[in-house]
Amino acid sequence: MVEEKKFDTANHPLATGSVGRLLLRFAIPSIVSMVVGALYNIVDQIFIGRGVGMLGNAATNVSFPLVAICMSCALLLGIGGASNFNLELGRGNREKAGGIVANAITFAAISGVVIMTAIRLCLEPLLVAFAATPEVLPYAITYTGITSLGMPFLIMTVSGSHLIRADGSPRYSMVCNLTGAILNTILDPIFIFQLDMGIAGAAWATVISQAVSWVLVVRYLVRFRSVPLIKPYFRPRLARLRAIAALGAAACFNQLSMMAVQVTMNNTLTHYGALSVYGSNIPLAASGIIAKVNMIFISIVIGLGQGGQPIIGFNYGAGNYARVRRTFRFTLSIACVLSLCAFAAFQLFPREIIGLFGSGTEDYYRFVERYFRIFLLMTCINGIQPVTANFFTSIGKAMRGFFISLTRQILFLLPLIVVFPRFWGIDGIMYAGPVADTAAALLAAFFIVREMRDMKNLETLSAIRGGGA
Repeated sequence: MVEEKKFDTANHPLATGSVGRLLLRFAIPSIVSMVVGALYNIVDQIFIGRGVGMLGNAATNVSFPLVAICMSCALLLGIGGASNFNLELGRGNREKAGGIVANAITFAAISGVVIMTAIRLCLEPLLVAFAATPEVLPYAITYTGITSLGMPFLIMTVSGSHLIRADGSPRYSMVCNLTGAILNTILDPIFIFQLDMGIAGAAWATVISQAVSWVLVVRYLVRFRSVPLIKPYFRPRLARLRAIAALGAAACFNQLSMMAVQVTMNNTLTHYGALSVYGSNIPLAASGIIAKVNMIFISIVIGLGQGGQPIIGFNYGAGNYARVRRTFRFTLSIACVLSLCAFAAFQLFPREIIGLFGSGTEDYYRFVERYFRIFLLMTCINGIQPVTANFFTSIGKAMRGFFISLTRQILFLLPLIVVFPRFWGIDGIMYAGPVADTAAALLAAFFIVREMRDMKNLETLSAIRGGGA
């Protein structure tokens, strides 16, 4: 057994450096990592929309829940592993920190192979359950059948990027993800247009790009900096998996809830779209594009919150509560500014945004504009919930972070997109968005105000004890 070593936490850069500079250092690579994950699908959708058309866009929407499953697993292991790693490192427990990282890598590799195999065995039934219409199904089978081959690469890249960032190498984490995104953008038009591969070309471009990012991630992990990852650490340990899952559950279930909402949304839009002037395929294609455009904003906010995770987790483990509160306030302020910018873009330029993804009928554009302006009406406050959920995960309060991460998607939005259309038809789905956003933001604000007050009391008590000593 490797000897447990203690080290000086008071002079660690996470405890002494400028909060603004540290957040910038960790948040930018994390944001790039999150946005790149969203861009894989968006870049595909832009070129597919121009090369294949509306049915191709609908196919990527139908396949997206499977990507969400992979992302949920990757975030469970990546964020859970990184959060535990920073907390244990802040406490001086290097051996335990190394074991956490190694087990996160082991379970990421296992889960990638299991998920890929399950999808390939049940491909067509899954796509039908995700609301693929007869016209869309052939495109969805082609696209998802190929992209499923890259899902082990996707899971390891996303989870490994979080571990690399937690190890103090956020720039390398960013390079891993950015390299894949750039390569995907280059290969898409070559495969789709020049080689005339259609939607299959977009899928192969994605798989090749994910494989390249995977190689870069593995190259770093074998030379992990903070703790030597020796062979015994990689042996699967359920106790370590439980610790990882406890702190990664919030991000994981947030992705799973997005998947559940997307599947329900697809089926509801298909049903009520058929009863409207738009038909089934217009809402199915348009809502997928809008969801992915919104995901860019959400990815930026989540990446910002994750950028604060090493600072918050380390200082909370070290008992530096004033620095924890200062980091959270600074992070939330930036998130609110970003939310206002996204709100303005969605309200002012919906037709221009959707135009990037190919052309459509006037009914198509009319639906898109209404959907953007109504469903995303409360984007201006949508930074509060994800930043708050990530904060609770960072300080080790996994259940609270888990609950807050589920509020918008599961507690509010999912039932509303089932109930509202019964009264207002397809418009009811649009109005469910701002109602869910408002309720989730208010609930997150309630919990964070209480936590800030409790942390202030802990800080005061610590000062009193220090003065008494």
